[in-house]
Amino acid sequence: MQELVDLFLETMTLKRMPRTGWGMRGVPHVESVAEHSFGVVFVSVALVEALAAGESPQALDREKVLIMALLHDLAEVRLTDLPSTAVRLVPAQVKSEAEARAMSELLAPLPGGGALAALWQEFEDNDGPEGRLVRDADKLEMMVQCLHYELAGSRGLDEFWRSMDGRAWNYPLCAKLYGRLRAMRPER
Repeated sequence: MQELVDLFLETMTLKRMPRTGWGMRGVPHVESVAEHSFGVVFVSVALVEALAAGESPQALDREKVLIMALLHDLAEVRLTDLPSTAVRLVPAQVKSEAEARAMSELLAPLPGGGALAALWQEFEDNDGPEGRLVRDADKLEMMVQCLHYELAGSRGLDEFWRSMDGRAWNYPLCAKLYGRLRAMRPER
């Protein structure tokens, strides 16, 4: 029982952990990792519904999508939110192994912790339709937030847009949504 209480206390720190990339670029009142995670969950659900009702309906496992979206940044409880400037200096394999270890340790107190870690790994590996959808949702949510910051007056966020311009989106709907967001950028 104490392990669960400890897990709850540790994971709640994501509510206070700022997304460092925004702060490094001078954005005031930066969202927390938990706020970002909520956004990814919501965008993921909306995408599942839109894809199910689209011209070529696609059925996705909603439960998998929700769990992946909820857990996608949980390892940051232990590793913090590493900005792209730090990620470029850390070998991908090292980062991946550290995140997997953090997830394994964090989820160990839960009876289904291994299954949850496997779903997280599916997201990390950009594997399966649900993992690919949540990967797209993660990037779309970031760009919605970027646009929100720019509309509120923040500048110097061009690199976020440039990093997404060449992105190979997993779902055409996500590519279209990104294009719509990009077209809404304020004049600079």
